[in-house]
Amino acid sequence: MNIDDLTIKTIRMLSVEQVEQAKSGHPGLPLGAAPMAYTLWSKVMKHNPKNPQWINRDRFILSAGHGSALLYSLLHLFEYGLSIDELKRFRQLDSKTPGHPEYGHTIGVEATTGPLGQGIANGVGMAMAEAHLASKFNTEDIKLIDHYTYILSGDGCLMEGVSNEAVSLAGALGLEKLIVLYDSNSITIEGGTDLAFHESVRGRFEALGWATLFVEDGNNVDEIQKAIEKAKRCYKPTLIEIRTEIGYGTLKQGKSSAHGEPLGDENMDVLKKNLSWENDKFFVSDEVREYMNDLVAKGENEEALWNEKYSQYKAKYPDLAKEFESWINMDLPMDYLESDEFWSFEKDVATREASGIIINRLSEKIGNLFGGSADLAPSNKTNMKNRESFSSENYGGSNIHFGVREHGMAAALNGMMLHGGLRPYGGTFFIFSDYMKPSMRLASLMNLPVTYILTHDSIGVGEDGPTHQPIEQLAVFRAQPNFITFRPADAVETAAGWYTALTRKTTPVGLVLTRQNLPILDGSGKEALKGGYIIKREKDKLDIILISSGSEVQLAYEASKFLEEKGIGARVVSMPSMELFEEQTEEYKNEVLPKNIRKRVAVEAGSSFGWHKYTGFEGKVISIDSFGASAPANQLFKKFNLTVENVVNTALELF
Repeated sequence: MNIDDLTIKTIRMLSVEQVEQAKSGHPGLPLGAAPMAYTLWSKVMKHNPKNPQWINRDRFILSAGHGSALLYSLLHLFEYGLSIDELKRFRQLDSKTPGHPEYGHTIGVEATTGPLGQGIANGVGMAMAEAHLASKFNTEDIKLIDHYTYILSGDGCLMEGVSNEAVSLAGALGLEKLIVLYDSNSITIEGGTDLAFHESVRGRFEALGWATLFVEDGNNVDEIQKAIEKAKRCYKPTLIEIRTEIGYGTLKQGKSSAHGEPLGDENMDVLKKNLSWENDKFFVSDEVREYMNDLVAKGENEEALWNEKYSQYKAKYPDLAKEFESWINMDLPMDYLESDEFWSFEKDVATREASGIIINRLSEKIGNLFGGSADLAPSNKTNMKNRESFSSENYGGSNIHFGVREHGMAAALNGMMLHGGLRPYGGTFFIFSDYMKPSMRLASLMNLPVTYILTHDSIGVGEDGPTHQPIEQLAVFRAQPNFITFRPADAVETAAGWYTALTRKTTPVGLVLTRQNLPILDGSGKEALKGGYIIKREKDKLDIILISSGSEVQLAYEASKFLEEKGIGARVVSMPSMELFEEQTEEYKNEVLPKNIRKRVAVEAGSSFGWHKYTGFEGKVISIDSFGASAPANQLFKKFNLTVENVVNTALELF
């Protein structure tokens, strides 16, 4: 038996034995796709298991994340530190082998791919990052950044809308270092794909600007390798359709029942017979171990050669090398972020406009700022005026035109951040965060500090009407673990939001910004970094606290003046970020919101959900718990009782 066949059999058996041990999982994909995964990892892919974070490694994403047992088998055999004991603990509490791969949890996993299609879209972002870094740092004689992004996808990934958005973008950008291995087995959970999936996948990809290849026999290692090598010579992103049989070698071969349940004793016996496998569970032969050691040594040598190249690069291009290391280390110009210039604004502006000013200031200081908008840059104010557009003709550009693809944009941003070396951001109207939510949730799960610019934050959108006016979105993102929602009251607080976004290392940040102009409020400043702070103190005694965020802070601010005239001591607390406020000490929180002051009014042009935590049973919330309407913004604020008069009257009702 040759080593290829023996290793593929080992991968197949390790994968299904994980599922049998757990009595849970997806054995079908690993049995069918093991040959393509093996071929890629052993004969084509450039990676060093001894340094999984090597910046010039090829990336591999298992977009069909339910087939995680396949990835874990590869990581074990290629000596990424995943032990046999961890394979035996597949899908068990606190194991390194969870049901779907988790980035940051298991060494060698490049992306958390649970929802189908995400991995493809992440891969597009990775390929964009590779192209941009290569354009910036490669010279005529030294290719410092030169690697591929490989994705293993199933039928399900290609049905999901997010993948089509991302694939369309990749085609428009001509990302030739992006290769998708399509595990074409024509099976989904409910049955054959012909139930609901009739198009020519290769035809669709070709129409979207991709090259396509076809391998008839998914067990033919030589043909798979030839196809991958040919794809590397294409000047387009490439889809390789590889025909496989789900549940290969079992009685369930080619059936939907092979997808998501253990094989059972009978099928395991049939599989072992068909594979001529007579070994104990979780067996790896000495021959395979020795072969894997050779492949690992090959990977170490690949990086060693690159390190030699980098030494030459540093000697010949010291300034570029210094900048490269700064990008990779994600260095920040902290002196500038602490400077008066960063925090100063000349006039009252909408917070979206303030964000645009800040972006352009940062673009002069942070070279690896890389981002854009889902076709809304003029409205989102995301464009960097001193940078060119990122395109198939110019990968050196930093302004990304994502097109009308919010979901694809958000998933690609994750891929850029996962790749390393860049500070990605993406913009759209806040209401369209609904299209981005799955990818934003995964950013939180993966601890990725992606920045989202979410403008047109309330009924202040005005005439576009309820379809474009966010109501529940603030509450939704505040409920999301490991996510910072930051809704600034003015330009200065917007600077605080950007400061937060740039300095957080493991938390994505959503900057929720207004369309309408807002005054720069007396008292706003760096304390906004604490999420909640006293923006206007009571004159003498403290009788009531008005709490607000965003454009409504000015309502609370003006209302406090009327209350003070009536002899009521009113404090105004600006709370741009509940999450940041909750990170503060109990002492600080009690200083801002003293527990003995129970007369409180919260004001926000959105859902009341979540505010009662700060107002308590005795307080009141002025909010919008219905959908909006189409009218000029000033009329809408009156219609929904978001006025100074109503804040004053509501406050007086507490006395």
